[in-house]
Amino acid sequence: MMLCVARVRRLLRQLTLQTSLFLLFLLCMLSVFISAYFLYTVKRELEPSAGGGPGNCDDDYVVPSRLLPFRDELGGAPAADGTRTEPVVLVFVESQYSQLGQEIVAVLESARFRYQTEISPGKGDMPTLTDRDRGRFALIVYENILKYVNMDAWNRELLDKYCVEYGVGIIGFFKANENSLLSAQLKGFPLFLHSNLGLKDCTVNPKSPLLHVTRGQEVVKGPLPGDDWTVFQSNHSTYEPVLLAKTQSAESVGLRAVLHTSVVQDLGLHDGIQRVLFGHNLAFWLHKLVFVDAVAFLTAKRLSLSLDRYVLVDIDDIFVGKEGTRMKVSDVKALLETQNELRVSIPNFTFNLGFSGKFFHAGTDEEDLGDDLLLSYVNEFWWFPHMWSHMQPHRFHNQSVLAEQMLLNRHFAEEHSIPTHLGYAVAPHHSGVYPVHEQLYDAWKKVWGIKVTSTEEYPHLKPARYRRGFVHSGISVLPRQTCGLFTHTIFYKDYPGGPQELDKLIDGGELFLTVLLNPISIFMTHMSNYGNDRLGLYTFKKLLHFVQTWTHLRLQTLSPLQLAHKYFSLFPSDREPLWQNPCEDKRHKDIWSKEKTCDRFPKLLVIGPQKTGTTALYLFLGMHPDLISNYPSKETFEEIQFFNGHNYHRGIDWYMEYFPLPSNTSSDYYFEKSANYFDSEVAAARAAALLPKAKIITVLVNPAERAYAWYQHQRAHDDPVALKYSFHDVITASHSAPVKLRILQSRCLAPGWYAAHLERWLTHYHSSQIMVVDGQMMKTEPASVMDKVQKFLGLVNTINYHKILAFDPKKGFWCQLLEGGKTKCLRKSKGKRYSDMDSESQVFLREYYRDHNIELSKLLYRMGQPLPSWLKDELLNSR
Repeated sequence: MMLCVARVRRLLRQLTLQTSLFLLFLLCMLSVFISAYFLYTVKRELEPSAGGGPGNCDDDYVVPSRLLPFRDELGGAPAADGTRTEPVVLVFVESQYSQLGQEIVAVLESARFRYQTEISPGKGDMPTLTDRDRGRFALIVYENILKYVNMDAWNRELLDKYCVEYGVGIIGFFKANENSLLSAQLKGFPLFLHSNLGLKDCTVNPKSPLLHVTRGQEVVKGPLPGDDWTVFQSNHSTYEPVLLAKTQSAESVGLRAVLHTSVVQDLGLHDGIQRVLFGHNLAFWLHKLVFVDAVAFLTAKRLSLSLDRYVLVDIDDIFVGKEGTRMKVSDVKALLETQNELRVSIPNFTFNLGFSGKFFHAGTDEEDLGDDLLLSYVNEFWWFPHMWSHMQPHRFHNQSVLAEQMLLNRHFAEEHSIPTHLGYAVAPHHSGVYPVHEQLYDAWKKVWGIKVTSTEEYPHLKPARYRRGFVHSGISVLPRQTCGLFTHTIFYKDYPGGPQELDKLIDGGELFLTVLLNPISIFMTHMSNYGNDRLGLYTFKKLLHFVQTWTHLRLQTLSPLQLAHKYFSLFPSDREPLWQNPCEDKRHKDIWSKEKTCDRFPKLLVIGPQKTGTTALYLFLGMHPDLISNYPSKETFEEIQFFNGHNYHRGIDWYMEYFPLPSNTSSDYYFEKSANYFDSEVAAARAAALLPKAKIITVLVNPAERAYAWYQHQRAHDDPVALKYSFHDVITASHSAPVKLRILQSRCLAPGWYAAHLERWLTHYHSSQIMVVDGQMMKTEPASVMDKVQKFLGLVNTINYHKILAFDPKKGFWCQLLEGGKTKCLRKSKGKRYSDMDSESQVFLREYYRDHNIELSKLLYRMGQPLPSWLKDELLNSR
């Protein structure tokens, strides 16, 4: 050995400087070639060979360094324990406006999964994860998985412990950028990332345990969107591939093709937490599909979509259209042939044809023959009525005239033996359906016996994922979907944006996602979509093929009435409508009767609570020349009680009738007072939907005094429970007490939870729109209170209430001062004096409301409003 070393030394001494430099150059060149080879074959992966056919992934080479085996039986971390967590997704976004975060939320909203968004904490606090011994979230989603990986140790340990203890999984997205390393190990995990790649030919691992909706049989041929993909590589058995793809690079390298993982599933074998990691965002349609499956898998299908889908294709205006756009004989035959073809895969599939009889035989001779052939097939299709002359119903202000138009269409149907037993109708341009035109609903029921309709306008046209159904006046209104086909889309080559835009809409685009994320889809098409290039037939045949290729969804068609039953069995809470302000949406205003005006809505709501002096405030407000109250109700006197009870279902037309038609003056300021709005669970949301710009006034007195006043009020009205039990018995009743006693107890005590009820209103209204009036000051200094109220309302004309209010010693409160020194006071039932509350009840209620009052003080401080005098006293006494 020593001899060899000595010979090498002698050889090196003999080398000239030029020879040494030449050898050094050769060594550098060799290093460059080795590095280039390494980049193309390992870091950049290899391009698949041309021999790998679609759907046959076994012929493609999976690079050995991945070692991500396809396994039939998989172990892993325990599944989510649904009994210990709420079915809510916690979504960590990078910012409120980040695109990927919005896309994640859009999918969750479309699927109707409950969620909560939070800005990803760096060194900030983690949101509260538990409530007592129950987890608040069943799944965690990170828009940027690096925010999770690089989290500070305290929060990371807190989150990981929560995930392990409650069986909660994590979904994360890795989006590379120009600063991302080409290759790196994910911090703390036996997983390597290779970034900024261009991928193509994506396929689904058919053995992935993640799959539910997704079917793994085909290949998405061609390049995937973007050249900033990340792929995953690991030797650990915890990782399973979900999606695999090939690189676009190294096409000139004629080596065997390889696949690498672009979506990976972590079975939780490494640290007890199951995860699914995406190497890109949701711009790729297949990622949306797999994301839905990942949510279902990681929540043990508590948040999952059924495989059943119900579709109905409406063809509106089957006889309406100008010459050249209508259906001919060959088109009608194609319509029937396609219907029979679709029935093979979609049980009961039937096109639903809407007709306006006035336009029958309004085309060319050839098109009129098409009309005749369609009627010869009349029993092959379903039929529903539009208006006879295709007029918009909201233009008819007389229900009898509207009914006459419908009768013309009915006579046409009877003359041509058109079956109209479905109980379904659609109004032209959705006019009168929403916003509701009561005359339309009445005429529909009278003439046709309509029970179901549909619209794309509730609550708004866009975004489509928010569309809902509701029930009004005995008619079920179902959400309707557009499918990218309108009256002007007649020729394939002339499709807006080019034919490829229609294909993108179908192949993983909006139309496919509509079917994926909605259990029930009623698609709106038009007669013109079935003539000429027959884009309607092309669209639905292609959509069916795509759905069957990539999903396990089971499609079927139900009649409209069956669809309504199915919809409201799936979404029973949708039965209750939420009336919006028609003037806040231009489309709604355009299809709302011109005889109606939003100026008839109140700008001020006095919301209560009861027994705090709201009726006195109502009287004082009515003394102002510019403030106009509602007409009285026969049932509830000065209160309409619209937003909190059964009156709400009578609709906004009924509500507006309680207010006079606006005068020509701009100073009209309508208001209403309903004291049970304050503690209603639904009133705030309903009021904010219809009156988003309204001002809100609440009058608060000591909650103990309010409770006692309500009890005495019930005794004065001969409530048998109040007459039977003492006040102390009522407020201290146990959970085992008689039901009627507990109901009275609740009405005494619950409205006094002021902070909780105010928070509900603050969820829907800005704090600047809400004024809290000191009820004690209302009794002693009403004129000063009214000065503040006028300022809060921003009234141009202010009046001096010191001159028009006077204290009535007989009544014991302030009244309106009339000419001649007389006063006008509230009715006899108001302002009654009661015996003092017993001391035991006072002590009980002071303790009962102590925490509620403390929370109220904090809330008022946050709102920037002064503390009422009675609240200051209570806080001092509770120390």
